[in-house]
Amino acid sequence: MAGKRVYVAGTCDTKAQELNYVADLIRAEGVDAVVADLSTRDPSGLAREIAAHHPGGQTAVFTGDRGSAIAAMALAFENFVVSRSDFAGIIGLGGSGNTALVTQAMRALPVGVPKLMVSTVASGNVAPYVGPSDIAMLYSVTDVAGLNRISRVILANAARAIAGMAKGKAVAVSHDLPAIGLTMFGVTTPCVTRVTELLAGRYDCLVFHATGTGGQSMEKLADSGLLAGVIDVTTTEVADYLCGGTLPCIEDRFGAIARRRLPYVGSCGALDMVNFGALDTVPPQYRGRNLYVHNPFVTLMRTTPDENARIGAWIGEKLNRMTGPVRFLLPEGGVSVIDGPGKPFHDPAADAALFSALEATVVQTQDRRLIRVAHAINDPEFADALVANFTDAMT
Repeated sequence: MAGKRVYVAGTCDTKAQELNYVADLIRAEGVDAVVADLSTRDPSGLAREIAAHHPGGQTAVFTGDRGSAIAAMALAFENFVVSRSDFAGIIGLGGSGNTALVTQAMRALPVGVPKLMVSTVASGNVAPYVGPSDIAMLYSVTDVAGLNRISRVILANAARAIAGMAKGKAVAVSHDLPAIGLTMFGVTTPCVTRVTELLAGRYDCLVFHATGTGGQSMEKLADSGLLAGVIDVTTTEVADYLCGGTLPCIEDRFGAIARRRLPYVGSCGALDMVNFGALDTVPPQYRGRNLYVHNPFVTLMRTTPDENARIGAWIGEKLNRMTGPVRFLLPEGGVSVIDGPGKPFHDPAADAALFSALEATVVQTQDRRLIRVAHAINDPEFADALVANFTDAMT
């Protein structure tokens, strides 16, 4: 902890009392704390120091226009935090504006640095704020607008939580094994489970839930140089991205693998489905489709041959940008646990369209190969083929 401190981030022009209250409680726990003022009106000296980290300097931040000033301060604070080496942790306080401002910087910090955001929006959809990072969100209950019998308790809990994280002993983590990323969905779990069992003792297997942010998290680690390779069993996020589902990837899906030239083995896991919420939330244009109620909060829609052709072409173009070793396996027996003879999403024509589009798009070379496997994705033989191809790609 020597030389390390917790940064208490927010706008002092509106929340100085709350920020200083939290900072004092952190110091009472024996942890150094400093208030990081992000004000764009009547800024303090530290706010000006932070603003100077904007590529356009302080004048780009203090524009007099609230919207542009906050956006510019967010970028300046992001640059500020990555330039520091004294972070023991960071805690932010505020409503939607402050939450967007502070969490942008939090997302730029490495995974493992303690991050806690006390926010009025923490009980809603926090995906835009958390993204692929390990930000803890705490609902403020009342607005962050003064100290009262509720806010004092919530902010005190938050202060002690970040102090505890900051002064806690580092977890002993072995780096003896190279780390690899794997993607999994409930409908591809048997496959990924067998793959991790087969690779135990050789690799530290990091499994990511293919929920949109799961893929982003894996690729953030890849971009950070923390992965030695990827077994991308479950590329289902692409189906949601192209068909308007609730768990989409982003346009840069597969980009980190291409940039880092990582050994890559992928497959078509769960490309038979697009995710929506409860049944009554399915968009009107899809109400007559093959829908499967996975649970009361998740409804799956079977992809059509035309949609699968688009998905295959999109993935194929991404694979063509990879210059590292690439093996992409096509499970001819079905791409999920519900895609097979007698199962709700069994549709050989749709799968055939997917495979044909990939084969028509991917420029195959010695290092970039499409491989048909005469098994379903959750058959043990398919997992064995993934492991064999990954071993080959890593050599």
